[in-house]
Parts: sequence; structure tokens; C-alpha cells
Amino acid sequence: QVQLVESGGGLVQAGGSLRLSCAASGRTFSTYAMGWFRQAPGKEREFVAAINWSGGTTYYADSVKGRFTISRDNAKNTVYLQMNNLKPRDTAVYYCAADLSGIATISKSGYVYWGQGTLVTVSS
Repeated sequence: QVQLVESGGGLVQAGGSLRLSCAASGRTFSTYAMGWFRQAPGKEREFVAAINWSGGTTYYADSVKGRFTISRDNAKNTVYLQMNNLKPRDTAVYYCAADLSGIATISKSGYVYWGQGTLVTVSS
């Protein structure tokens, strides 16, 4: 069993920045791929970013490319999402998730463990 706990959400003005963190339990975090997804009210949960087990491969949704950066610290069992130049359309609950294959993927179906989410609100 893997437990994921997100933090770092909050209210920010458009153009501002936030850094989300996701702390994972367990000794095998370094073997997991990790992903960030988000869900806005009334919308489907969508892919944001993913990183493979080593951090050497990353993927981003087109909507966040150039603004968001995913990274990981395997020594701290933590994955991060640095979000810059935030826009009102980035408002959502952000979830981190773990894919035990270690291979980064943009598909929700590959992720078996999910955090409880952290709310990001971007005001105009």
C-alpha cells in the first residue's frame, strides 16, 4: 500500500506561482513513475505532468508546457510540481498519483495510487 499526501495548494493571483508537493510512504518510491492530474468543477480529471522513476523522462499537457515543471527527490520520497505564470483556468483540485511500472504515462489508467488532492485557486 502506498499513501500519497499532497500539499502546497492555495489561492494565488494570475501570474503568480505555487509549488505543490506530494509525499509518498513506502521504501520503493524510487521505482514508481509519478503523475500530477487536476480536476476542475464539473470537468473530467485531466493529465498535467508525469515523471518516470529516475526523473529522466517527463511529459506535460500542452496547456501547462513551459509554465509547469515536475521533479522528484527520491531521497525524500517526494514529487513536486512547480507552477509558474498561473492562469484562472488552472484552478482545480490537483492530485498526485503513482504508477508502479516506473514508466511515465499520461493515461489515468496506469496509476494505481492517488492522493486526496490539494486545491489551487487562481484569481483574475
